[in-house]
Amino acid sequence: MKYTYNTQGTCSKSITFEMNDGIVSEVKFYGGCNGNLKGIAALCEGQRAEDIIAKLEGITCGFKKTSCPDQLAKALKKI
Repeated sequence: MKYTYNTQGTCSKSITFEMNDGIVSEVKFYGGCNGNLKGIAALCEGQRAEDIIAKLEGITCGFKKTSCPDQLAKALKKI
């Protein structure tokens, strides 16, 4: 199933991804640091949602209280 999450407090504006039986695929960030976010998306491909959450939750970006990876963790937790 395909999901869209509108991010808050980051340079990226939204994230789309698919999840089937707890496995994440097709992660795409819209806005933000293009190369870094493509790398994060590639590393998440085929991974279990709970593993991604455990690794990315709580990561901050500079002076911000969140980050694009943290926002992905938040999106996955909502499902």
